[in-house]
Amino acid sequence: MSEQTILLVEDNPDDAALTLHAMDSNQIRNPVVVVRDGVEALDYLFGTGIHAGRDVSALPTVVLLDLKLPRIDGLEVLRRLRADSRTRLLPVVILTSSNEDEDRLKGYALGANSYVRKPVDFDEFVRAAGQLGLYWLLLNAPPPSVS
Repeated sequence: MSEQTILLVEDNPDDAALTLHAMDSNQIRNPVVVVRDGVEALDYLFGTGIHAGRDVSALPTVVLLDLKLPRIDGLEVLRRLRADSRTRLLPVVILTSSNEDEDRLKGYALGANSYVRKPVDFDEFVRAAGQLGLYWLLLNAPPPSVS
């Protein structure tokens, strides 16, 4: 089994750096691939565009998905992931600053596995990242690979 990779879809460089720092602070040493918008996320997952030729059978263990993204927003990324048999079961955690009921409802309706609001406080964020890592990388039993 290959190493468990995390795909972080985050357009804000400060939030991406904070997330990486929080994971490091929690001893989460898994490789993290950071993409900056919805188009790049889909290109990475489906091996198209700038990620053409990538081995698409090597899916990340979990996708941490922001909602407010340029080019294609997070909800549309989620819709496309759930519409494709290769990524339908891929765990997706919406990690966003949005606390809008409509965003939560749409995210779950489109098949998000979890919806986590980014804490504003740094220490809270570090704790939240540690809990996410512990759960999704160590405790969660992912679905078996489907060929």
